[in-house]
Amino acid sequence: MKKDFYEILGISKSADASQIKKAYRKKAIEFHPDKNPGDASAEENFKLAAEAYEVLSDPNKKAKYDQYGHAAFDGAGGGYGGGGHMNMDDIFSQFGDIFGSAFGGGGGFGGGFGGGQRRVKGSNLRIKVRLTLEEIVNGVEKKVKVKRKVQAQGVTYRTCPTCNGSGQVMKIANTILGRMQTATTCTSCGGAGQMLDNKPQGADAQGMILQDDTVSIKIPAGVVDGMQLKVSGKGNEAPGSNSVSGDLIVAIEELEHEFLKREGENLHYDLYVSFPEAALGISKEIETVSGKVRIKLDEGIQSGKILRLKGKGVPSINSYGTGDLLVHVNVWTPKTLNKEQKHFFEKMLNDENFIPNPEKSDKSFFEKVKDMFS
Repeated sequence: MKKDFYEILGISKSADASQIKKAYRKKAIEFHPDKNPGDASAEENFKLAAEAYEVLSDPNKKAKYDQYGHAAFDGAGGGYGGGGHMNMDDIFSQFGDIFGSAFGGGGGFGGGFGGGQRRVKGSNLRIKVRLTLEEIVNGVEKKVKVKRKVQAQGVTYRTCPTCNGSGQVMKIANTILGRMQTATTCTSCGGAGQMLDNKPQGADAQGMILQDDTVSIKIPAGVVDGMQLKVSGKGNEAPGSNSVSGDLIVAIEELEHEFLKREGENLHYDLYVSFPEAALGISKEIETVSGKVRIKLDEGIQSGKILRLKGKGVPSINSYGTGDLLVHVNVWTPKTLNKEQKHFFEKMLNDENFIPNPEKSDKSFFEKVKDMFS
C-alpha cells in the first residue's frame, strides 16, 4: 500500500503552498544523496518526498488526490509524474532549485549528485480522449496518434564552453554584506549545458523535428470526466545527449449515454410503462452497460418506484466495489383518448380501485430522493 503524501512530508491536509514547499525542502535536504552516500533507504525517501511534492504542489493534482487518493493517478503508464517514476536526475531537474543552494554544484543536475551536466526535460504534450460509458465501466486501452518533437537522426551536440556543461555560470558581486556568489542560467546554452554541433537537414535550430507517433494508453475502469492521466516519456524530446522526454498528459472526456445517466458510481435509467402495464404487471427489458437485462414489475406498481440492480453501475476507481443501476419507474399518462377510452375512464372516476390510497409503506418523493443519495 502506498504511503499517504501528507504523511510523507509530515504536514496536514490544510497546509498551504508555502508550507508544502518548506516541508519538502526539509525532507529533501534530510535525505539528499550528497548527505547520505550509498544509503538506499535515504534515496527511497528522497524519491517519495519528490513524488509527494509534485502532486501536492500542483493545485489540480492536489484536488484530485484529496478526492480520490492514489487511485486518481493510477494507470496510463505512471500516474503522478512524480519521484516514484523518475530517476534522481529527473528530480534534480524539476525541483533542484528548491534545495540546490544547500549543496554544491547546483543541487546535482545530470551526471552525478554533486554536479555535472544539467539534464533537460522536454515539454509535456496534452491530448483529450473521449470515452463511452461502456469503456469507462470496463476500462480500455486506446491507441492515439500524437505529433511530438524528437531529435533529428544524425544530430550531435557538444559541451557548452561557457559553462562547461553545468548549465550555470557563477557570478561574484560585492555587497554591503561582503562578496556574494550567485548562480545564473548560462545564456550561451540556455541552461542545457550543451550546444548544437551538427544540424541534419530539415531540423530546427535545436536539432529537432516533428514526428507522428502512436501511443498506447491503458485507461483504468471508473475514471471520471475531467480526470488527467499521464504517460511517462511520451511528450516532446529535448535537445542534448543528456536530455529526457516530457510526458503525455491525457484528459478524460466522458460521452453522454443514450439511455443511462451517471451519478458517481451509480447509473440511472428511466423506464416508462403504460397504465395497463402498471396495473397488470409486466416483464420489461432494460438497457445496462453490459447489455440488456429483463426485470419483472409487480402488478399495481406505482409511478416513482425505484428498483435497484446491485453491481450494475460503475466500478470505483479506488477499488471500493461497483455502484448500482437505479431504475426509475414512470407510469405514462396518455395525452389523447378516443371516444371509447374516454368513456372507460369516465366510468372509473369514482371506482374505489382508481381512487389514490397510498399505504404507509409507500415513500414520498422526497423520501425516495433521500434514499437514492444515501
